[in-house]
Amino acid sequence: MIYVLEDDRNIRDLVVYSLNSVGLNARGFELPSEFRKAVENELPELVLLDIMLPEEDGVAVLRRLRGREVTRDIPVIMLTALGDEFDKVRGLDAGADDYVSKPFGMMELLARVRARLRRRSEPVPLLSRMGPLELDRERHEVRVNGSPVALTRKEYELLRLLMDHPRAAFDRDQLLERVWGYDYAGETRTVDVHVRTLRQKLGEAASCIETVRGVGYRLAAEWSPGGLRHEDGPSPEQKRTDTDTSGGRPAGA
Repeated sequence: MIYVLEDDRNIRDLVVYSLNSVGLNARGFELPSEFRKAVENELPELVLLDIMLPEEDGVAVLRRLRGREVTRDIPVIMLTALGDEFDKVRGLDAGADDYVSKPFGMMELLARVRARLRRRSEPVPLLSRMGPLELDRERHEVRVNGSPVALTRKEYELLRLLMDHPRAAFDRDQLLERVWGYDYAGETRTVDVHVRTLRQKLGEAASCIETVRGVGYRLAAEWSPGGLRHEDGPSPEQKRTDTDTSGGRPAGA
């Protein structure tokens, strides 16, 4: 079941009709209070969420979902007419998986919905290990040598993506799309900064994240107790990017 929280009746009815017409069961809601009651009765597989809503805005609704154990992993795609970059980043930083600006094409929306549902259905183990590193999906926790490591949501999702696909190398644009849920041209620095801080937090398990020169990052084939191997370290360009924190927009957590 897909829930559509959108106060514009014409848009809501069109989206619900389009989803149902392709075999994806959907229900529409005008008010956050109606949406909350429905969630208590049946958890959706995915939520399409507008930002500008009566009662409370969509970001507040999203934070409520992410703050509860039973709803925090439900995929959420934001639907909004707001074109301001701040509002886009605000929703994504609050935990949205994707973002579609109005007016949007229905074929594009359906494709994004199917993509999110496919990712949700991909079978992955509840616990992944490499050397001293453990990622516990059931408890939403990362541990090094048995001790929990405090990560931001994006750091956790970045590490989880790499551990879910141990043989895949992701370039920075792919990581922006898969983790941040959007194509943010010119902001690949965000990925490098997050990888750097994630490695710092992982300590001796930092070498589990391998740099693929000229491409991006992947999960290392094996853990190297000595830390990052020389050939896997950041390139000179990445070092300049990581140390230059004075220019550009701040990286989102």
